[in-house]
Amino acid sequence: MDIASKLNQANGRLRAGKIGVAIQVKGDRLYLRATFPPKPGATKQQPHQQRLALGFHANPSGVSAAEAQARKVGALLDAREFSWSAYLENSEQLHTIGSWVERFERQHWAEVIQNQASLTTWKTGYLQVFKKLPAADLLTLAALINYITTTEPDSRTRKRACDYCYKLAEFADLEGRSAIKKLTGTYSAAAVNPRSLPSDAQIATWRGSLPPGSWRWVVGMLACYGLRGHEVFRLDLVDFPIVRVLSGKTGARFIYPLYPEWVEDWQLERIDLPKLSLSYSNAKLGTKVAGWFYDRKAPFNAYDLRHCYARRCFEFGMAPDWAAGLMGHSVRVHLNTYRAWIDEQTYRRVYQAILGRSDRPLPPTLV
Repeated sequence: MDIASKLNQANGRLRAGKIGVAIQVKGDRLYLRATFPPKPGATKQQPHQQRLALGFHANPSGVSAAEAQARKVGALLDAREFSWSAYLENSEQLHTIGSWVERFERQHWAEVIQNQASLTTWKTGYLQVFKKLPAADLLTLAALINYITTTEPDSRTRKRACDYCYKLAEFADLEGRSAIKKLTGTYSAAAVNPRSLPSDAQIATWRGSLPPGSWRWVVGMLACYGLRGHEVFRLDLVDFPIVRVLSGKTGARFIYPLYPEWVEDWQLERIDLPKLSLSYSNAKLGTKVAGWFYDRKAPFNAYDLRHCYARRCFEFGMAPDWAAGLMGHSVRVHLNTYRAWIDEQTYRRVYQAILGRSDRPLPPTLV
């Protein structure tokens, strides 16, 4: 008899006996499904439908053992004498958050290739959330929600907390984990209010006000090539003024300068990197660059220069897929995020430039 038939027969006998407990298969293991009291540390206070892990394999002998356990558990529930302690004592459900994170990390790297981009995502994404969780506490839905609710609602931080805590809860198969998604809020990159970006004239003026040296060179490169902060330190300049990013967030790519006149005017071919260790992670290098702008009370931040490059791509009439390729992100990101920051004046300038082209279509002559 196959496992499905044996399971159907066992559940049929349980229903006929009004036991109130069913046997379920998840993966290669058997579970009991019933209305149980809340587990220790659960957010719900009333009995509700839950699974009880038996540890039995999903085979015919396991079904027989599970049916016997179902009758025992059903009797305890009827007598209101059921206690989770007897069933969770040796269960993996009692493992600490720290131990679950270790297991999650092992599984993550078993499925994901380690490179600069994936390591950055782990350190600046997963790990930034996981290290704020109470590692010594048991992994419960309540523990995850307690941390999530310390973050600001409808913020990028809240969304990241929900995203990564949900992944951990899913990995641990926590009951009721859908409650985490309800806390995510409305944040998205496209929903962020458009920034007041500096004009190209303001960028050039402020860069010119800086004293000669390595940081003025960095500002020029960020502005002219729309680089992420750490990418300034990961460049191949053999084909200059075309630059190639060796290890960006999305891998290697080439970039054309906008404006190419800035390359010559600012003498960007004279490489002058700040004295920072190239062994730093991308995240640390990016933080150093952002911190330099902050410490000098710059009128805009480093990433604004990248946004201005995106605006310039549109002003130069580049197709979105080409612009996205130069900037090292997807076409979806380019359209949903960057183009949302292009104001009406920019559209007007592009429209007027199109009208001024000698090869633009003309209306038919009216008689």
